[in-house]
Amino acid sequence: MQPQLCPLCGQSNRCAMEVQRETGVPQGDCWCTQVDFSAELLARVPPAAQRLACICAACAAKGTPAA
Repeated sequence: MQPQLCPLCGQSNRCAMEVQRETGVPQGDCWCTQVDFSAELLARVPPAAQRLACICAACAAKGTPAA
């Protein structure tokens, strides 16, 4: 499990907190703080990655229920 990769698709999750940890360069708020993740989407995250790796914006958008 790599915290900088989305646990659903394996692509970069562009997590600002992870970028800051890796580079030491302060980042602004992460994009994910502005998104509501559905329970169904979060349930798809493998147990080994839960609370350890962020879902990417593309997977978050695909997992967003229609309004």
